[in-house]
Amino acid sequence: MNKPDITVGILNSIRIEFHICGYDLEDGNYNVEYSNGAISFNGKTYEELLFTPNNEGAYFTLNDVTIGIQFHWQRQEQQTFHGALKFIIENEKITAVNIISIEEYLKSVISSEMNSNASLDFLKSHAVISRSWAYARIFHYSHHSLYDVCADDHCQRYQGIQRITNDNAIKAVNETYGEVLTYDNNVCDTRYSKCCGGKTELFSTCWEDQDLPYLICKDDPYCNTNDTKILSQVLNKYDLETMDFHDWEVKYSQEELSEIVENKLHMGLGIITALTPIEIGPSGRIKYLKIEGTNNSITIGKELEIRRALSTSHLKSSAFKVERSNDNFILKGQGWGHGVGLCQIGAAVMGEKGIPYNEILEFYYPHAIITKLY
Repeated sequence: MNKPDITVGILNSIRIEFHICGYDLEDGNYNVEYSNGAISFNGKTYEELLFTPNNEGAYFTLNDVTIGIQFHWQRQEQQTFHGALKFIIENEKITAVNIISIEEYLKSVISSEMNSNASLDFLKSHAVISRSWAYARIFHYSHHSLYDVCADDHCQRYQGIQRITNDNAIKAVNETYGEVLTYDNNVCDTRYSKCCGGKTELFSTCWEDQDLPYLICKDDPYCNTNDTKILSQVLNKYDLETMDFHDWEVKYSQEELSEIVENKLHMGLGIITALTPIEIGPSGRIKYLKIEGTNNSITIGKELEIRRALSTSHLKSSAFKVERSNDNFILKGQGWGHGVGLCQIGAAVMGEKGIPYNEILEFYYPHAIITKLY
């Protein structure tokens, strides 16, 4: 097969400001606005707009792109991209969609998920799993109806060409061109997270009630590192703001926790009196949690819902134990993310140790094989 294009939803807003260079439109600064069910641009209205590049060096820049939506690192950036730019209507706003070759898309993804100064073998392993993940969503299933993937952590980070600060990112994609992980002749659902906390988790703990032979629970001796040199080489700047991701602690007063839970769940539970794990995955991540209050109680799950309910943004993971001290709830946890599949910190350490990318992939996705699709 030929390499596919991928459609990426980047920014959704009432008004979008953008700069364009090298397209079928005069170079310069423009804006589009949502108005009465249509896209308003240069005095005319449209159902959608498409700008296609005239040359390989063409690029467009979007202002005020929000990254880390609803996470503790949420912020806005100006981001620049290659490929076609399409504006569509979505949820009574305008969405900027990038249409680009999957191989070009990956060069930004692996530089956005981690620092492009990381080791070549780590970046190669990430190129293979990011390609596999994206391919599965293009051809089999997507969480979005109007485009294949979004550009934020909900899917996988895609934050523009300015993230590509090292030729290793380009080399990693080129040297794994067309490679994906497969199991039983199907492209694998290659989930990954920032830091597993010492043990990876089963797929079923976090998502549907099924397990996949290549997404298993296993000890990870590589992810527990405080080596600032390695971390600074593999983490992007805003990820470096969060350094307590292997072992972390959150402390709430009873009143603070009750307010957070009510703001998130709107269930009228009253004052929270107990947090009780009902089911725990093999890595220690809580699958279902019972929250008891003075008015009522509720059981929530799975992993992400628990993380959202107990924090103003997100807890780093659901791998935590609850302690009580007077009227305080103390959550002591491990890891950052769901812990399924590749652990980015662990894989980065493996890469720094000189372990080749195929062995990194074999470690995190047992029974899967590297297959060249095109």
